[in-house]
Amino acid sequence: MEKETKHPQGGTEQKARALLEEKDAESRTRTYPGPLGAAVTFLLCAWAAFQLYYTTFGVISAVNLRAFHCIFLLCFSFLLYPASRGELRVRRLPPLRDIILIALTCFAFGYLMMNYTRIAMNGGRLTPFELAVAGVGVVLVFEAARRTSGNLMILAAIFLAYNWFGQYIPGQLGHNGFTLKRVLSMLFWGTQGILGTGIGVSATYIFLFVVFGAFLKYSGFSKFINDFSLTLVGRTPGGPAKVSVLASALMGMINGSAIANVATTGTFTIPLMKRTGYRKEFAGAVEAVASTGGQFCPPIMGAVGFVMAEFLNMSYTWVMLAAVVPAFLYYLGLLFAVHFEAKRLGLSGLSKENIPNAVKVIREQGHLLIPLVVLIALMSMGYTPLFAAVIALFATVAASWLRRDTRMTWDKIVAATAEGARGAVAVGVCCVIIGVIIGTVTLTSLGLNVGYLILSVVQEGSVYTAGVLVMILSTILGMGVPGVAAYVIVQAVAIPVLIRVGVMPVAAHMFCLIYACLSNITPPVAMSSYVAAGIAGSNQTLTGLLSVRLGLIGFILPFFFLDNPILLIGADPSISLAASLWAVFTASVGTVALVGGLEGWFMRRCSWPERFVLITVAPLMLYPGLATDAAGFAVLAAVILFQRFARLSGV
Repeated sequence: MEKETKHPQGGTEQKARALLEEKDAESRTRTYPGPLGAAVTFLLCAWAAFQLYYTTFGVISAVNLRAFHCIFLLCFSFLLYPASRGELRVRRLPPLRDIILIALTCFAFGYLMMNYTRIAMNGGRLTPFELAVAGVGVVLVFEAARRTSGNLMILAAIFLAYNWFGQYIPGQLGHNGFTLKRVLSMLFWGTQGILGTGIGVSATYIFLFVVFGAFLKYSGFSKFINDFSLTLVGRTPGGPAKVSVLASALMGMINGSAIANVATTGTFTIPLMKRTGYRKEFAGAVEAVASTGGQFCPPIMGAVGFVMAEFLNMSYTWVMLAAVVPAFLYYLGLLFAVHFEAKRLGLSGLSKENIPNAVKVIREQGHLLIPLVVLIALMSMGYTPLFAAVIALFATVAASWLRRDTRMTWDKIVAATAEGARGAVAVGVCCVIIGVIIGTVTLTSLGLNVGYLILSVVQEGSVYTAGVLVMILSTILGMGVPGVAAYVIVQAVAIPVLIRVGVMPVAAHMFCLIYACLSNITPPVAMSSYVAAGIAGSNQTLTGLLSVRLGLIGFILPFFFLDNPILLIGADPSISLAASLWAVFTASVGTVALVGGLEGWFMRRCSWPERFVLITVAPLMLYPGLATDAAGFAVLAAVILFQRFARLSGV
């Protein structure tokens, strides 16, 4: 048992805040007291109102919407984010340099909006002054990204340099080089650079769902999730860890930030797991893995599912259905991991007096589920995700008024709106700087060249070899980057490779999305694991490695739907629902067997030979096919009979 300090919860929260400030720029924002603070809140709410209106009922061109969105993002970056970590966080006025940067932002992107149509009709010919404006705009984007997402800014700088220095690289990755005029024209004045796909996603889906998540938070939804999870699994062996899994999954799919989710829900779940008897490394790893999986967990998928639907040009409903089984198996494996670990350590659940009454929780807080029901119902009826999100946002306020304890007053509505808009800044700037990466990939044909390079080392149709290389590429590009941003980067480079070797588009996108998200728990840049380790007071390296073990099913599962998407419901119309359900059942059995082998417990403590046999069952059950299923069931039955006989005989 962990020795308790005098104020363990307060100390844990302080540690979480410190770690979040170290790993996540969003927590290092400035605050302005007095009239300027009120003015900032008003501007954030005005931005939210602008976005809500023009993404639903208003009429505006795509370029102008993205340019306006970029102005808001960059201005709030310079207003809220310090230029250095040592700078004062509480200020009465922003520094003069930031006022100048804000003025330059308004000028550069305002000039773009006023002259974009004229330049487009003029064949894209630019004057020296317009090139200078482009240069200023690109520099402003890099400075905003440096403040909000340092790692991604460095990656974008490498890609930007590739436009000029790629001519010195021999072989397939080299090119003939491009002039400064060509690069600036494409990045700033084109629609495949800064104003490309990334900012388009931020200006629509990401912003709306971040604000929606803030409204859910202020309605008391977070407390409902924790209480409801306690009623479900709190008294079972390892109950606190299972609460962590369920609560973090639900919150992670809404906020879309694994790091922030660890730092918020982790302050409650990690100390609770440690007090129950789990090792501190295990407690930290469980929270990190659970928070990371929320980014590909339906129905919201941290907003990345809507982005995937746009890329695939299909209804979000089908994307959500395709993600159901991977998310289910991922969390099934994690739940059984904490269960088997609890059985191995002889841990029990929480006492009855620490568990809320289920009927009382549903009666007093169940109405908070109404917004999610509205969201899913509207999307299932064919309405766009944007329309559904706006209606669900208003439904959140209406539902909160059903009980006095959860009622969102005007002050709460303003606070939720401002917090949601503030939370969209860091992710939005990531999407802007992604335009530099995507633009470079397009201009230099880097995506095609990387694809040809990978194809040159594998035989045509070698799906699994290509999958391994794409997995490595996806994990590297996704390190230290928010889930949505990581996926947008990866899809531009890796997905064409998979499609070229015969992978269905839905399977290729899901493959890249999962590995881009899992980079949060993949050493050496396992950001979620390191934040969780800091809260738990555990070794970062051990926590990171244990996170990989606990989330191992997520790392191996995508390879089993590369050439046969039977585990992705609805991905292939020729696959019947009965066949998919059978595949899900056998894959679930294989997942439990894999976890049992890794944790060393199944029906009882496992010997090393038993663990090895259980691990071999997993690929047999995960691979779709009657022959492999029969072999897997036979091997598993032998293990079960052996363990049952050994337990009865006292061996």
